[in-house]
Amino acid sequence: MTAPLRRTAVLAAVSLAGALVLGGCGSDKKSEAEAEHEALPASATETCVADAEQVSSLPDGFPTDFPFPDRTVVYDAEDRGADGVIATGVTSLPFEQVLAALNGPAQDAGFEVEHGETEEHDAEADWRGNGFEGRWAIRESGKCQGETVVQVVARAE
Repeated sequence: MTAPLRRTAVLAAVSLAGALVLGGCGSDKKSEAEAEHEALPASATETCVADAEQVSSLPDGFPTDFPFPDRTVVYDAEDRGADGVIATGVTSLPFEQVLAALNGPAQDAGFEVEHGETEEHDAEADWRGNGFEGRWAIRESGKCQGETVVQVVARAE
């Protein structure tokens, strides 16, 4: 291989490697907590509404007026300090209605989606509003027909 051809091949390989690395990275604004909870773990989809017990209160630092979809039982909440509060719940509403609630009434309440991704059985989005920022993720329940798991990460702006 001649020197100009070799140089072109090396540059092409470096460019491809860089594109693959950058393509695999999300927003540089994601916190460690968001990266960990970007996709709901399978274990989170195993709790059914019938088995879920509502937490008595959400930790300070979570917006008290966040509009969870109707019939959501928030059964776990964890304060991750500077990374925010993670609240996990389940609702008897089907996935499509939960997605519509988070893309409709939640935005109308000031929790506006900045960008997101929707697939057949799950969706996630970054949001901002009312002095908070965060991410929500929803997934059809892996165990309970017609139910949807909702997880929201929130922190003060």
